[in-house]
Amino acid sequence: MKTTSINRVIEDFNSLVLEEKEFALEIIRKMFIEANRESILKRAQTAIRNYSKGKTKHGTLKDLYNDLEK
Repeated sequence: MKTTSINRVIEDFNSLVLEEKEFALEIIRKMFIEANRESILKRAQTAIRNYSKGKTKHGTLKDLYNDLEK
């Protein structure tokens, strides 16, 4: 993460009038939600691939605790 880029974004945001700030916040919020969805999708796809390849374990909660203690 580049601090200079973030500082520039903050400075540019501060120079906006109130209505523009509200609009920018709404766009950024929607972009953040979409980025979150993409991240969840990628993790789900990885989980499905791992499950298909037999790389996952299954069992009871007790089995999980036993694996974690090893």
